[in-house]
Amino acid sequence: MTQRIAIFPGSFDPFTNGHLETVRRASHLFDKLIIAVMTNTSKQPLFTNDEKLTLIRAAVAELPNVSVVAQDAKLTVRFAEKLGAQFILRGIRNVRDFEYEEDIAAMNKIQAPQIETVFLLAAKKYAFLSSSLIKEVAKFGGNIEDLVPPAVARELGQKYKAKEG
Repeated sequence: MTQRIAIFPGSFDPFTNGHLETVRRASHLFDKLIIAVMTNTSKQPLFTNDEKLTLIRAAVAELPNVSVVAQDAKLTVRFAEKLGAQFILRGIRNVRDFEYEEDIAAMNKIQAPQIETVFLLAAKKYAFLSSSLIKEVAKFGGNIEDLVPPAVARELGQKYKAKEG
């Protein structure tokens, strides 16, 4: 029987508890789940790919079938093919996410018909959460400790303290 391999692509700048909750749930659905740190050309990242890899690996360390890799400037479906993945996992927080992701899934289906996109709805307690919102709150000293893994909270604090100094 073929292993069910999925990639969960994103810029993860930073990785949130919403992402982590999606990963935990998906780890039960797939034999292997690969978190793929990808480049979002429309965003200026706060964290380097190496920092993201370190932070995400720490957050998912207890999930034995989850790994984390980075890929710059490549179509997600091409990276999925390279990794042997048959599925692309996407988290959906709201209707706007669904409409956006629906178009991407349709384009991916044209590019790689053999790869299926799987949507998981975000848990209600994380449905409002975005990396952009986390950065905004952290930048101004707000409490993000229940919204991101502990290592991410520490690193965000250090990043913004360094920018102030």
